[in-house]
Amino acid sequence: MSFYDLRLPIVAGSIRPVLLAVFSGLLIVLSFPRPDFSFIIWIALIPLLTALEGQTSRTAFKLGFICGFTTYSGLLYWLVIVMGDYGHLPIFASVPLWLLLSAWLALFYGATAWATTFGEQLSIKSALMMPLVWVSGDYLRNFLLGGFPWTMLGHSQYRLLPLIQIADITGVFGITALIVLANVVFYRMLRALSGADIPYPAKSAVVLVLALATTLGYGFIKLNSPEPETVPFKVALIQGNIDQAVKWSPAFREKTLDIYSNLSRQAVAGQPANLIVWPESAAPFFFQENSPASDRIRNLARELSAYLLFGSPAAELRNGRYTNLNSAFLLAPDGSEIGRSDKIHLVPFGEYVPLGRFMPFVNKLVHGIGDFSPGLDAKPLRAGNVSTGILVCYEVIFSEIAREYVNNGSRVLVNITNDAWFGRSSAPYQHLAMAIFRSVETRTPLIRAANTGITSIVDQNGHIMGMTSLFKEAVMVGEVHPGSADSLYLKIGDLFVQCCIGLVVLITVVQWKKNTK
Repeated sequence: MSFYDLRLPIVAGSIRPVLLAVFSGLLIVLSFPRPDFSFIIWIALIPLLTALEGQTSRTAFKLGFICGFTTYSGLLYWLVIVMGDYGHLPIFASVPLWLLLSAWLALFYGATAWATTFGEQLSIKSALMMPLVWVSGDYLRNFLLGGFPWTMLGHSQYRLLPLIQIADITGVFGITALIVLANVVFYRMLRALSGADIPYPAKSAVVLVLALATTLGYGFIKLNSPEPETVPFKVALIQGNIDQAVKWSPAFREKTLDIYSNLSRQAVAGQPANLIVWPESAAPFFFQENSPASDRIRNLARELSAYLLFGSPAAELRNGRYTNLNSAFLLAPDGSEIGRSDKIHLVPFGEYVPLGRFMPFVNKLVHGIGDFSPGLDAKPLRAGNVSTGILVCYEVIFSEIAREYVNNGSRVLVNITNDAWFGRSSAPYQHLAMAIFRSVETRTPLIRAANTGITSIVDQNGHIMGMTSLFKEAVMVGEVHPGSADSLYLKIGDLFVQCCIGLVVLITVVQWKKNTK
């Protein structure tokens, strides 16, 4: 009896592949925060690979799509919370939108399954084809339709520090490729052990062992290498826990400033900080207007004799028209304004409506000051001797933005965010897991101030120095050593995955010509 013939007695043959694909999707979901069973990802694709056995390319696409749809509908369930509780969309509107985004992301799983099966028909081994195609699809979804690189397989390993150090060469794509390769090798080994008529996967197993040994060896070397001698930078991160329902209410403005001011004083009492960081939109008004509320923030910076970074909307004249920006302002210890950093990558339907002029009936989920426009450049802000790169909200999931900031001179990355939108879901934990890779990729520490959590400090090796709880007022004080920016990834960018794309095309063309002779 072959491994493929091991069937559940109560399941009909036509349904079995579908159930296996769903099972793979559920295993992937379990690998991510929360519940965060990250080890499962190394075997999560085995049921899908079993389902693909002997299928046509068309059927393989459907099974891959089912796996991806299960994965993303499970990982992104919190979108219903965002759209329903805060966007005030009725359930009959929010659920279809959640499922539509899940279906879009599932297309990449489907395409991978199709390409893997098609490659096998051309005698291209799945151990080669599947990892290459998988990361190629992940790379494309970084950019297509605005980009949404949320929860790639490699992100699940954010706590396994020796494994993820290779991200300073390959980005998260290298870890994803290794995970997919491991799944294919384990599957082939099980097939061979169950008596299937396939050659024992010795070559692919050797490749996997060498790849894992090299990756882990590199990781241990990096983790045990001495860090550059730099002057520690004392930071105080403030978590105000402002209820989203009242955040933009003018009547609650003074209360908001009271909360942030008092927490800031508490944070630096007896231990002065070089930099105090408030979250995204902590100042829920136009700071530029020099109102009494603006003066309160300036006076606080003077009182505490510290650099103060905080989120606030801004307005700028462009092409004769004022446009709104989601920004961060940095004040000097004397209260003067050093500069402003504007969010570059906006949230579709949250901060702007794609093709809004053609869809005037679609309203933004955010009820506030109107549509935002993207910032024009990744401009670091200098707090004393340290240059900071500001990543606002989900900008932190885009590696190219962090890379640009560090290449422009930033040696500390600052992520200010408002994860109140996510409620008490797994989304804040997923968000943090992805943010950690920006530190490793760029060898730059990341400090993170979130309105309702998770506020955190991450060193340049991806080690989490502390985490706050969700939906509680909190402060986090710590020392940060400016990063070394000693990263090949900063120089070559996504060359690894671009080479993977090239290899997919090259191998397919060569094998196609070989088979048609």
